[in-house]
Amino acid sequence: MPQTKRTPAGEALSNLILDLFRLNSLLFTAGDRLVAGLGLTSARWQILGAIIAGERPQPVAWLARDLGAARQNVQRIVNDLERDGLVTFETNPHHRRAQLVVLTGKGQQAFDAAMRLQLPWVNGLADGLSTKDIETVSRVVTALRGRLESSEEPDKRA
Repeated sequence: MPQTKRTPAGEALSNLILDLFRLNSLLFTAGDRLVAGLGLTSARWQILGAIIAGERPQPVAWLARDLGAARQNVQRIVNDLERDGLVTFETNPHHRRAQLVVLTGKGQQAFDAAMRLQLPWVNGLADGLSTKDIETVSRVVTALRGRLESSEEPDKRA
């Protein structure tokens, strides 16, 4: 007989997933408000951060992979960043068509300004939360992300 009810862990995880969806939406909205004065959005800020986090310039497809995002969406945002002078494209010696995305000085300044705004905001958001609890949530999210990244499709077991 197929399982028709969630396990207690499955129920708790389902509730957590719904909370994470809501949290993601709220984080993007808050980020948009935080960096709007810099001419950024949360999505642009996120991509600038991914560029900075890379050890070397990467093509859009790699940035998208690192962000867990669709390449086409990242390409559109990178094109906007390039139009605004925050990134530039360089020739990729390993692939003729997949240019490398490189942060410009203006892009670095915008990212640094966003991070200066983020500092008091994130400290205020963390106020009253225990570091241990935050680290526990981070480990759970990392484990879930790893499980999802290692599977192509949702589990079809019944």
